[in-house]
Amino acid sequence: MPSTLASIKKKLDAHLGQEMTVVAQAGRKKTTERTGVLRETYPAVFVVDYDKTQSSVETVSYSYTDILTQNIELSFAD
Repeated sequence: MPSTLASIKKKLDAHLGQEMTVVAQAGRKKTTERTGVLRETYPAVFVVDYDKTQSSVETVSYSYTDILTQNIELSFAD
């Protein structure tokens, strides 16, 4: 993954509207994996719409810092 916030945003801008998998840290050695669509990117955050069958929360925003600090990992269905 890119190493600066600007390069992370630029990479995500190229994947707008695409399906993706988000693996997020959920505490002590726990992770959650959800599938969604990258909906929007903003200067400090990006928005993911999750599949309603996998999660009670439909829309979640993450900071680019979450990627930089490896709190979340993204993979796109290419």
